[in-house]
Amino acid sequence: MESGKEREHFLALKVMRLTKPTMMVSHPVTCDQRDLPGNTLNDITAKDLATDKETPYFGLGELLTLPQNFGNIFLGETFSSYISVHNDSNQVCKEILVKADLQTSSQRLSLSSAHSEAVSELQPECSIDDIIHHEVKELGTHILVCAVSYTTQSGEKLYFRKFFKFQVLKPLDVKTKFYNSESDEVFLEAQIQNITPGPIYVESITLDPSVYYTAVELNSCGGKNSNEPVFGSVNYINPLDSRQYLYCLTPKTEMYSENKVIKGVTTIGKLDIVWRTNLGEVGRLQTSQLQRVAPGYGDIRLSVQAIPDAVEIEKPFSVTCRITNCCEREMDLLLVLQNTSKVGLLWCGISGKQLGKLPPGSSLDLPLTIIPISPGLQTISGVRLTDSFLKRTYELDEIAQIFVYNPEIE
Repeated sequence: MESGKEREHFLALKVMRLTKPTMMVSHPVTCDQRDLPGNTLNDITAKDLATDKETPYFGLGELLTLPQNFGNIFLGETFSSYISVHNDSNQVCKEILVKADLQTSSQRLSLSSAHSEAVSELQPECSIDDIIHHEVKELGTHILVCAVSYTTQSGEKLYFRKFFKFQVLKPLDVKTKFYNSESDEVFLEAQIQNITPGPIYVESITLDPSVYYTAVELNSCGGKNSNEPVFGSVNYINPLDSRQYLYCLTPKTEMYSENKVIKGVTTIGKLDIVWRTNLGEVGRLQTSQLQRVAPGYGDIRLSVQAIPDAVEIEKPFSVTCRITNCCEREMDLLLVLQNTSKVGLLWCGISGKQLGKLPPGSSLDLPLTIIPISPGLQTISGVRLTDSFLKRTYELDEIAQIFVYNPEIE
C-alpha cells in the first residue's frame, strides 16, 4: 500500500505490508471449435498470463501475485510492514525521525525498531528503510500511524504523518465441553472450526494444564502412547470445517491431601493452537483460562477405585469403593446393600455392616463382592449409607457399569 507523493514536503513516505504472495487464479472459458465462438475463447485463455501452458484449463497457474492492499489479517498472525522514507528533492534533509505506532481500540503500541532515533541527514535520492513486526493479539480495527519529522537546509522543521487502517478478523471458533468422571479425571473436548476464507494446516493443538492437573492428549489412533494423529499426518481444515480434540486431565497426587481442593477446582488450563496458511505463514492463538463447573458431591461421595472390565456370568468378582466424607462434620456410617430383581447383579456379603466413624475430609476403601446373574452391560446400584448421628440415609445408585458375558455363547 503506497501513499501519494506530498508536494509540500521534500520526503515521501511509502508503506507496504510484507506477506506471502498468492497463486494467480485464472478463469478459463472454453468450448468446442465447432461451436459458434470457434477458437476465440480458447485463444483468449491461451494468451492469459495466469494460464499454465502445460495445463491450460486448470484454475491455478505458475505465477504468484502480491497483495494490492493490506488484505485479511487474522488474530494470532504476525503483522509485518516495510516502511520507506525517500528524499525526492535536490536538497539534503537533516534530523529525520520516523515513528510507527499501531492504534487499537484499547491501546497504542510503538513499533519503531531500527530507526527509533533521528538520522542526522538524508541525501537526495536516498531513503531510510525499516521493517516492523507485531503479533496481532486484539480483534477489531487497527490503524498504523506513520509519522515523519525532519529539518530542511534552511532550518525549517517540517512534520507529516499517514494513516493506514485494516481489520483484524477472528480465524478460529473454539468451543469446549467438560466431562467429570467419578475418579476425579476431567475430559475436555475442544471443537476447532476454521472461519477463514481459505484452508489452514493445523500444526499443533496442545493443552497447557493448570497447576492442579496433568494432561494427556487422546488424539492418536493407537491410544496414549502412539504418535500417529487421528486426522492423519497432513491435517488441513477447509473453510467452515471443524475438528474435535480430546484431552484427559488427572489431578496431581498432592491435590488428594485435601479433598476440598479437588472439589472446588474450576481452572483447567489453556489451549495453544498453531496453524499455517497454504503458503506457510504461521498463526498462533492461545485461549484464556478454561473454566468448568465444579461437581457437587454433597455430604458423602462414593467412587470406584478398582473394577474389572468384563466378568463371566455366575462367577463372583470384587469391586473396591472409596467412601469420602465431604461435609464439615464427623459421620458414623452404616452400610446396607440392597438387591433388586430388575438388576442382573447380586451383592454377596454382609448387609447392615457398621463402618465406624469417618472424620471430615477423610476416606475409607471398602472391598465388595458381586455375583453376576444376567449377561450384558449391567449397572452396579443399591448401596445405602446411613449416618447414625443425623439418622440420614444416602442412596447411591448407578455407581459403575460392567460387562457380563456367557462363555458358552459365542
